Amino acid sequence: MDFVTLGYVALMCYLCGSLPTAYLAGILIKGVDIRTVGSGNVGASNAMRLLGKGWGVTVLLIDALKGLIPLLFILHFYLKGNAQLERYAIVGAFACMIGHVFPVWLKFKGGKGVATGLGVMTAMLPIAVAVALPVFILVVYVTRYISLGSITAALVLPAAFFIDHELSTSLELFIFVSVACIFVIYKHKSNIKRIIAGTENRLGEKGTVP
Repeated sequence: MDFVTLGYVALMCYLCGSLPTAYLAGILIKGVDIRTVGSGNVGASNAMRLLGKGWGVTVLLIDALKGLIPLLFILHFYLKGNAQLERYAIVGAFACMIGHVFPVWLKFKGGKGVATGLGVMTAMLPIAVAVALPVFILVVYVTRYISLGSITAALVLPAAFFIDHELSTSLELFIFVSVACIFVIYKHKSNIKRIIAGTENRLGEKGTVP
């Protein structure tokens, strides 16, 4: 791998991922720092509590595009045909998610990586996402816990990986997917505790749980 190219990929993807969509939406639309309301999370679900469903969905889509667009650019334009394409894409995907979770603009305190992770996984594993996404929607519909839907989808995605990939030829990609999903679940540790305690905010609730 060329380390200059690797650096460009990592930096470009980190900066794309680090765009604090929910924070900017809160400031521009309501003049409120989203970190001070609801769950305090700089993500789409908390934006929905603060700004309503329409803006919350908009934040979700933009956060997903922060991962999707850079990866599509790498895979189908910038490095198309490169012998190390998959490795560059993995680095780029990881950098997008790190940018969202640890944005330099917010003192490295961002979201939980779900929407941006959805974007990068859609670019790299569209079939697996096509399996995991309906599971997410179903769990959220039944329980009204966005966090539980995210956790469940993160559990399903590594298994769905094997629909069109084999471990013998895609080991590095599988490791990335597994680590990314474990990381997303870890970032939801406080949500898991609240779900067990029965205090987790449900979809549609304003909520003030930090």
